[in-house]
Amino acid sequence: MSDIAQRPSVLFVCVHNAGRSQMAAAFLSHLAGDRVQVRSAGSAPADTVNPAVVEALAEVGIDISAEVPKVLTADSVQASDVVITMGCGDACPVFPGKRYLDWRLQDPAGQGVDAVRPIRDEIEQRVRALIDELAPVADA
Repeated sequence: MSDIAQRPSVLFVCVHNAGRSQMAAAFLSHLAGDRVQVRSAGSAPADTVNPAVVEALAEVGIDISAEVPKVLTADSVQASDVVITMGCGDACPVFPGKRYLDWRLQDPAGQGVDAVRPIRDEIEQRVRALIDELAPVADA
């Protein structure tokens, strides 16, 4: 049991913060609400979020059209309980006492929405499992 006042915090990291990490953060925010603090960042952020990712999430009722890729900082890693990497390799700083997970997912960069949908669906499944582990609903 976790203290309700102490929300777990999760940081999703990929290279460009334009696809996978944006989708994961959006799903976690959408599905967990205020039970989990959510961040996302990229080791080499793109200028904009992948339009196919925006479209794929819009199809399931999640609007990330206003999101902007953010740069990965050591502070964001230190402020997170769980750091989930998605292909950022050695660019992700590692700090003791943090839990690291590596989600191997296809990169949606340069792909159309048809190719992004299965990536989106896999990310949603992984995020739902993460929520069940980190912040289960009390009456579930």
